[in-house]
Amino acid sequence: MEGAVSNQRFPKVKIRELRDDYCKFELQEIDASMANALRRVMIAEVPTVAIDLVEIEVNSSVLNDEFIAHRLGLVPLTSDRAMSMRFARDCDACDGDGQCEFCSVEFHLRAKCINDQTLDVTSKELISSDHTVVPVEYLDVTSKERISSDHTVAPDDFSDSALGDENPDQKGIIIVKLRCGQELRLRAIARKGIGKDHAKWSPAATVTFISPTTVFGIDPRTQQVVIIDPEAYMFDDEVIKKAEAMGKPGLVEIDAKEDSFIFSVETTGAIKASQLVLNTIEILKQKLDAVCLSEDAVEADEQFGELGAHMRGG
Repeated sequence: MEGAVSNQRFPKVKIRELRDDYCKFELQEIDASMANALRRVMIAEVPTVAIDLVEIEVNSSVLNDEFIAHRLGLVPLTSDRAMSMRFARDCDACDGDGQCEFCSVEFHLRAKCINDQTLDVTSKELISSDHTVVPVEYLDVTSKERISSDHTVAPDDFSDSALGDENPDQKGIIIVKLRCGQELRLRAIARKGIGKDHAKWSPAATVTFISPTTVFGIDPRTQQVVIIDPEAYMFDDEVIKKAEAMGKPGLVEIDAKEDSFIFSVETTGAIKASQLVLNTIEILKQKLDAVCLSEDAVEADEQFGELGAHMRGG
């Protein structure tokens, strides 16, 4: 409409810290509703890959089948290609069965303890049919000749001795512990999903608006309190209360920035923190596009009645 005032904003991003599993950034020129929408999408709607079906062949451990299946589902898997995968329910290649290369990844695990030392069966023992979807911090055990040509654990390697020289920081996630004579063999299917359906598909460990950055400091020359990072300061009425307690009300005045938010994002390792933010923006754009299409459809119905619904296949 001509003469209408535009409320369009042009958000700005300032990266404060960036690692593979963590990022902190400041988002400016947006309102609280958009910031909260980003947070909710990060937690609940960015897809990842997680184990969803487990078929137990042999289980003589102290844990029952359901307990092991639940633990396997919570093992984070690298999900860089999750956005391009199909949801099992929508896959036409397998008629929604959820067991084809387009919508799933197959895993196998075989472990047996043959001595008196307790054997820790970890996520490293999961052998994937797709090298791009593996347990987080997966150590390529083929380099230690622990996997035979048929992708099963070699019989002579069912011992703790093979684990002795591995990096202690890459032991993987413990699934179960086996004593002498106990064995575990299973097949698992991993599928694409979102955190809204189950927490195991959520790529975010924590997503907050809070920043622990130091704001105040002492100037070594003047010995006065100075603001080190004014952009990191978030409203805190304790400062005002302290001034009032000192008998000096009005000494400090704070004006909150209502269009600036500092995000702290930590991932499970399924995807990088930077990729999580980019995927979130892409999904939010898709949702906004869907809202625009929905509004157009409502206007068409109001204008054309049953004809508009018929043209959309309704």
